[in-house]
Formats: sequence, structure tokens, C-alpha cells
Amino acid sequence: MKSAIKKRARRYILLALALLDVLLIVTGKATALAVLLTLILVSGSVVLGGRLALRHSKLIWRLRNRLIVTYVFVGVVPIVLILGLAFLGTWIVAGQIATYLISSELSRRAIALENPARFLSEAPAGERAAVMKELAPLLADRFPGFQVLVTGDQPYHYPADSNLEAPPDGWGKYTGIVNRKGKYALMALARSGNTQAIILAPLGSTELGRIAAGLGSVNLGGTWAGLTLDAANAFDFEAIWYTEFPEANWDLPNKTKTSILEVSTRPSLVLASVFGDRVDFGLNTLIGFVVIAILLAIVEMLSVVISWSMTRSITSAADNLYHGTQRIAKGDFAHRIPVKGRDQLAALGRSFNEMSAQLESLVRITREKERLESELTIASEVQNQLFPRNPPPMRTIELIGACEPARSVSGDYYDYLLLPNGSLAVAIGDVAGKGISAALLMASIQSIMRTQLAQGMPMAAAAGNGPACAHFSTAAIVSQLNRQLYANTSPEKYATFFFGIYDETSRMMTYTNAGHLPPLLFCHGKAIPLEVTGTVVGLFPNMSYGEESIELCPGDMLVAYTDGITEPENAYGEEFGSDRLAETVLRHRASEPHEIVAKTMEAVRHWSNAPELPDDMTVLIAKGIA
Repeated sequence: MKSAIKKRARRYILLALALLDVLLIVTGKATALAVLLTLILVSGSVVLGGRLALRHSKLIWRLRNRLIVTYVFVGVVPIVLILGLAFLGTWIVAGQIATYLISSELSRRAIALENPARFLSEAPAGERAAVMKELAPLLADRFPGFQVLVTGDQPYHYPADSNLEAPPDGWGKYTGIVNRKGKYALMALARSGNTQAIILAPLGSTELGRIAAGLGSVNLGGTWAGLTLDAANAFDFEAIWYTEFPEANWDLPNKTKTSILEVSTRPSLVLASVFGDRVDFGLNTLIGFVVIAILLAIVEMLSVVISWSMTRSITSAADNLYHGTQRIAKGDFAHRIPVKGRDQLAALGRSFNEMSAQLESLVRITREKERLESELTIASEVQNQLFPRNPPPMRTIELIGACEPARSVSGDYYDYLLLPNGSLAVAIGDVAGKGISAALLMASIQSIMRTQLAQGMPMAAAAGNGPACAHFSTAAIVSQLNRQLYANTSPEKYATFFFGIYDETSRMMTYTNAGHLPPLLFCHGKAIPLEVTGTVVGLFPNMSYGEESIELCPGDMLVAYTDGITEPENAYGEEFGSDRLAETVLRHRASEPHEIVAKTMEAVRHWSNAPELPDDMTVLIAKGIA
């Protein structure tokens, strides 16, 4: 928008200057200002036209052409302008000096007639011939063909056959150039009383030729006089100049107008006239000029060679970079451009090669990352298949579990399984670490647990007698899990684990808590944490675990969870904690178990207000029903 406004403003300014220039030229006022405006308009038009032509052409698309154009404007154009200025300055100076010398000579000659005219006007009538006899030899040498007229009581003519008549009345004292019947002459008019003396010296081609001798030729009133000599050398050009002079008209007394004196000369003639014989324009001058020209030409050629070499280095680097970017755009990240030298262009080339290497490495890393993400996606899908989809149908308990991983896969574990004797096994665990390794250990735990439960061992005898009174031992199962994890995993791998078996007939749940966060039993509006009966699994080879039992009456609810629920911190570093978990569950205890799970996870996310989960969140709820 701003660019368009600037362009429109420039157009309006150029149009206004053009209209002002035309107005000044038509009216003839402020001639100097009109010339200045014309130069500004011509220069501006050339610049704008050149910029427009270059912008809409492909001439300067290539860097080499752009540099050549730049060198032309920076190197050639100033030299041309300097030569043009030297030529123009020589033209002006030669013309000015020549016209000054000729106009000064004309003025001196006119003044030389002034005193003789005054002497004749003041001399008595009888002495005029004697005075003229003394003046005639002096005047005849400088003013061939001059005529004298003295008016008064006794008119006097010189020479005797002169037909010079008296000028019209009204003439006063005058010295200068006069136009008489279309011919120019030098005139001196002096008055003394009623006597006036007039001396008139013609300015014909012969007289003008003598005045312009050695300077060239003169044009006065359409008549060229004098000789234009041959050029002294190839640079001795012809210069024509003009000057103004006051011109009086014989028939219009004391009225003058401005006329033009045109001079054609050469610089050698002007210098010879000014300095005389001290200037030699012959062979020696020409030889000296040629020597200087050759030296300048050698310097110019060296400059061209150096400029061409530098241009090739610049354009080669730019061309290599251009083709390199084209190869990179096509996916060829192994391409490297040749680098020579130690300048900034070489540094740019090395930087490009380093960038290409980094891009190649980045692409390789990106592809590896994409492969890993694909594998993680597959692992996540596989892990989702490992979690139980639907709880088994039970008459006295309602069961729900959910896991929200912090990454693509989770290290948390929960499971429930209907046993052959009709009991329900529930488990929840938290594997140390995150990511693929934790997920693999989680899968191992699930496999071990389901294998043991499917084999129907280990069993423990109840208080009664016979096989019917036997039951699964949670402590024995957890001990067996610990030994297998310790034997088949690295030393730093372990997990917290809670395992319980619910007997629907007695509503009793027997459990073993191996270092897991104590689940909460909500009974009669209170949250009771269950006891920990042993340490984590997989860390020590021979560990004994205890087991405890609780009753799940109708309305009671057991909530098991991982540390991803209680450990998230808010902006002040406070953990969510088990107390807030209990408050959240109690606030929504009348809701369905799946709603309680959703509300709990929402409360944890709101508490931490983090863009991503710091740890896996897992909740398992078992609610007694009538």
C-alpha cells in the first residue's frame, strides 16, 4: 500500500514539474529555472525508464549480468561522464575565451575612435584638416576605409570623396557598434557645442577577419569572416560559442538592442592566443598524450581483468549455491558444492555444505523417528489389546478400570480375570520408568499373572477340609511373580503391585500389596487406606509377602490407583495427593464408577494444568452392589 502511494506521488511530482517547465518555456520567464527543470525531468525520465526496463526484462536475472551492469554504472559511466565533462568544459572555456578576446578587441577599437572624434569636435573649423592630417595615418592602419564627418557651420568630410551624411537628429555622445543600412561599423560620436564629429569604421569580412586572426572565424550579422585552421590533433575539436553585444541603429538615435556575436574556434587556437609561443601543439604534445592514453588503457585493462576474475569467483559461488539448492530441493542431501579460497564466499559455501550435512542427518533422524513413532503406534495398539475390555459379569460387585498413558505406551498395569472357581482376580501395578521398556515389563507381568491363574496354582487351604475349601493364595502368586521378574529382567527393573482375589459368596477380598500406593476403601463415608504387605516385585530374589482380607458390602467402594494420580504438582509445587483423591471420590460417590474415574482424571489434569501428563494415570474401582 505504501509502495503504491509513493509511486503515485512520484508521478504527480513529475507531472507538476513538467507543467511548470512548459509554462516557463512558453512565457520566457526564469530561463535558468526552465533549463534546470528540463535537466531534472530528462535525468529522472532516463533513470525511471532504465529501472522499468531492467525490472521487466531478464537481463539482470543472472548474477553475472547484474554485476556487469553494476560495473558499467560504477566504472564506465563515471569515466564517460568525466570525459564528457572535460569535453564540455573545454568547449565552454575555449568558446568563452575566444568570444571574450574578440569582443574585447572590438571594444578597444571602438574606444580608440573616441578621442580622435573628440579632438575633431573641439578643433576650430580651420584646423580640422591639420588635425586630420596627423590622425589619418594612425587611424588608417587599424581602421581601413574609415570615414569622418564633422557637422556645424563648416561641415568637414574625410576623405574628400566621402559620402557620409549626418545622422538623424537626437544622437548624443556614443561609442560602439552601429548598424547603418544593414551593415555593421564601429562608430565614435562626440559633440562640442553645435558641432558633432563622427568617425565611422566599417566592420566587413576583411576587418572582422583581422580582428579574429589566430582565433578562428567570426559571424556578425550573418557574415562569417576569418579562417578556421586545421586541427592540431585528433582531440582539437571545433568549438562554436556565442556572446551578446549592444547594437545601435543609425536611424534610431540613442536606442540600442542586444545582438549575437558567434565565434568558431579550436582549443589549440585559444591556448596559442593566451600563451603565445610557449604552447607546442605539435608532435611532442601528441606523443605525450598518446603515452598517457596508453598508460590509462593498461590500467583500465588490468582493472577489467581483476574485475572479471572477481566476477567469476562471485558468480561461480552463486551458481554452485543455486545448483546446490536445486539438488537439495530434489532430496539429494548428500550433494556438496566445491569450495575454493578463504573469503566470505568460501565461508558461505562451507556453511552450505555444513547445512546439507545437517539436513542429511536431520532427515535420517526424522525417518528413524517416524519409524519409531510407527512402532510406538503399533505398540500402543497392542497394549490397548492387553488391557481388559469388559469386566466379567458379577452379581455382587461392579468393576471398572482405565489407563491414560503419558506417552504412546504406558508402564502402568491393571487387569481383572474370572477364575475357574468363580472368584474374581484384580490387579494394578506401576512399572518403574516410562516408554517401551516399561510397557514391555508391564506385558511380562500380565503374561506371568494370567499364566499362573490359568494353571490354577498356587493354592492354599482354608479353615475347612477338602479341595472345596482351598483358595488361591495372593501372597504365593506375588512371590512367584517376584522370582520370575528378578530372574528374567535387568536389576534396575521393578514394579509396585497390588493383587486381590474377590470371593463373591462371602464378599471377601483377599489382597497382597507389594509396595504399591495403598488403595482406598470407602465405607460409611470414610476413606480407609489398605495396608502394604510387602516390598516391590522384581528387585530382590527371595521376598516373602503377606496378605490381608476386607469385606465389600453393598455401597462400599475400593479405589486402587497409581502415582500418576497423586503425584502431579500445581504451579506452587503442591502434589494432588491421596487426600484430594478421597475428596474427589466422596464428592462423586453417588455416580457410576466410570463417571468417578473420568471426574478423578479431570481433577488431576486441572490441578497440574500441564500441557502433557507427567506420568501415566491409572484408576481401578470395585464397587459393592446388592
